[in-house]
Amino acid sequence: MGDFDNREREEVYSKKVRAGKRTYFFDVKATRSNDYYVTITESKKRLEDGVFVKHKIFLYKEDFEKFAEGLKDTIDYIKSNQEVVEKRYEYSENPEIARASADEDFTFENL
Repeated sequence: MGDFDNREREEVYSKKVRAGKRTYFFDVKATRSNDYYVTITESKKRLEDGVFVKHKIFLYKEDFEKFAEGLKDTIDYIKSNQEVVEKRYEYSENPEIARASADEDFTFENL
C-alpha cells in the first residue's frame, strides 16, 4: 500500500474549461480495479503572490445521477430567481485584455 495509495490514479480523460479568472478541470480517472470516477478541480491564481490555489472534489459513478440532479436543480433555481448573464471567455494573463469568445460553450442543459 503506502506510496501507491497516495499517488494520483491513471488519468483516462481530461477537459479544461477556462472561465474568466478561474479554470476548471474535469478529469476521468481509473481506480486499481479500473472503475472510473471524476475529479473536478477549480484553479484560481492569487493576485497577491501569483500562486495557483486549487480546490478539488471527487465524484464517484454511484453518485452521478444525484449530483447531476442537485446541480441542475440549483442552477435552475438561480436562473429562475436572478438574471444570469452567460459569458464566454478567451484566456489572457492580463484580465484587461480578456474578451468574449465563442470557442468554448459550457452549459448545463444536458444534465
